[in-house]
This record gives sequence, structure tokens and C-alpha cells, in this order.
Amino acid sequence: MTNNRRFIPYNANITSIAKQLRKSMTESERKLWYCYLKDCGVKFYRQKQIEKYILDFYCAKARLVIEVDGDSHFNEDAVKYDKARSKLLENYGLKIMRVTNKDIKCRFSGVCEAIEKIIMPHKSQDTLNPESFL
Repeated sequence: MTNNRRFIPYNANITSIAKQLRKSMTESERKLWYCYLKDCGVKFYRQKQIEKYILDFYCAKARLVIEVDGDSHFNEDAVKYDKARSKLLENYGLKIMRVTNKDIKCRFSGVCEAIEKIIMPHKSQDTLNPESFL
């Protein structure tokens, strides 16, 4: 049963793992974070814990999960794991966007444009109107 307003549980038992992952982001994750998500106009979290999973990037306002997939995500076991994980997250009303390391490396502006389309309705008016800062 999908319920978009359903409480999303935080798992404090994996906090130390999430902290370590924040310190050791992949090259693609660092590029997406520092060159776009960090200052994109809506709040994103890195390595957000939900149930037993740690998400690469999460925006609560847009209910968006962004996963940066490396080569390890393309074997049979990983595909099954990712499918089960996505199903659980979708049951919380979350959208899952998967991008590959190659997408980040070769089509970065396209990745950012796709994210922007999803988050644009969730940006505040102040973010959208630079004159409001004058």
C-alpha cells in the first residue's frame, strides 16, 4: 500500500556507516554533490538512512532518492537487491532516480537537468527570484 504521507523511519543503528560513507564518497558522488546538489536550491542529504538502507542522496521536500550506481550494481545479485530496495522506498512514496558513474562523467549537465525538472516545483520563491535578495 503506497501512502505518500507515511512516516519514513530513520535507522540510528547504521549512523556510523553513513558517516563513514559521507567521508569516502566516490568520485561521481563528490562531483554530483559539490558541483550541483549542495547548492541547488532545495535541501539534499548525503547517505540518508531509511530502514536498513543508506541512500546516496535524499531530498525530503521532493521525496526524491538519487542513487549513483557503479559497476558493482550490474551483476545479477545486485540487480535483485536494488529492485527490492527500490520497491520498499517506492512504498514510502519516494521517487528513485538511478544514474551511473558514466552518466556523471559523460553527461553531467543532462543529469543535473533531469534532477532540476523534479525539484523545481519544490524550490522556494526566494530561490527562484534573485531580486528578492536585493
